[in-house]
Amino acid sequence: MKKIIIIVLILLVAAGYFYNQQAPVTQAKNSRPTPNVVVTKASMEPIRDEVEALGTSKANESITVTAKVTEVVTKVNFNDGDLVDKGRLLVQLQDSEQRARVTVAKVKVKDHQRELERIRTLVTSQTIAELERDRLQTLIDTAKAELAQAESALRDRRITAPFSGALGLRQVSTGALVSPGNAITTLDDISVIKLDFSVPERFLQSLALGKKVEATAVAFDGEVFEGKVVSIDSRINPKTRAVIVRAEIPNPKQRLLPGMLMKVKLIKTSRDALILPESAIIPIQDRHYVYWVNDEGVIEQKQVELGLRKRGWVEIIDGVALDEQIVIRGLLKVRPGDKVKVTFSERFSFLKQASVEPVV
Repeated sequence: MKKIIIIVLILLVAAGYFYNQQAPVTQAKNSRPTPNVVVTKASMEPIRDEVEALGTSKANESITVTAKVTEVVTKVNFNDGDLVDKGRLLVQLQDSEQRARVTVAKVKVKDHQRELERIRTLVTSQTIAELERDRLQTLIDTAKAELAQAESALRDRRITAPFSGALGLRQVSTGALVSPGNAITTLDDISVIKLDFSVPERFLQSLALGKKVEATAVAFDGEVFEGKVVSIDSRINPKTRAVIVRAEIPNPKQRLLPGMLMKVKLIKTSRDALILPESAIIPIQDRHYVYWVNDEGVIEQKQVELGLRKRGWVEIIDGVALDEQIVIRGLLKVRPGDKVKVTFSERFSFLKQASVEPVV
């Protein structure tokens, strides 16, 4: 009997000790503070699907100015970097012999024409045979051809600008002997810049004339130059599996120069979409979830379908309604069913973009 009493006393003491140890834990659990989470409201924002690439700028029109004939330079009528209009005289070559030939040819034409007018009435009265009139007409035609040839040779001694543009560095001086192929200077029309860049063939279906492009250059940090696609190459490069796309960018201030390396963004599509910060997404195996706060301030879990993604932002195709409060910070300290305190994140208004890695 004594042994039974002793055993009962020991059990009672142990039960009291266990109760005293668990009571603080239960009390602490019941008194755990409500966690704070940062949320954002799901909203519609403009989003762009774009392809990034690298391209090299080219002039709209570009030539190396050279002579058509071998001759001595008598006058240089431009300076380095001049902006010239179409038809402006750039270089004058020695042309005294050609001017003399033009004068001789003009005299021959006038002389034969006077002779033809003199005998015209005689042919009508049959005093002179028509054969003589035909001979003079042939002489006139021959003299006119010689005149045209002489005038062409004279024009070849005047090197003019075939289009308006900016000249490069001068490569000749007065008195120099120039020949066909010798560079005198360069002429570039840079009022419009052509930009060629490669796009992977997987984007071929989304390419079309008129698509908008945005380009940036290292020389103009942060400045965006806008243009549009004007042509697409008819062949795909079998080595790179890419197609060359050409865009034109207006350059009224002529700040962009040929040969510049530019980063290009080809805008495939632009639309409004429901956007969330990437930090709100909870990946579990091949599925994606978000935590949203209901009207009672309780966490609930939703499965979502994602669309386009960019570092920091993601498009939500399905699973989230407009203006729902989605948790973006504090995900690790809450679970579905927990009651939380809500703090709203700051919102910034800017265009969300979805892009692929640059291609060369």
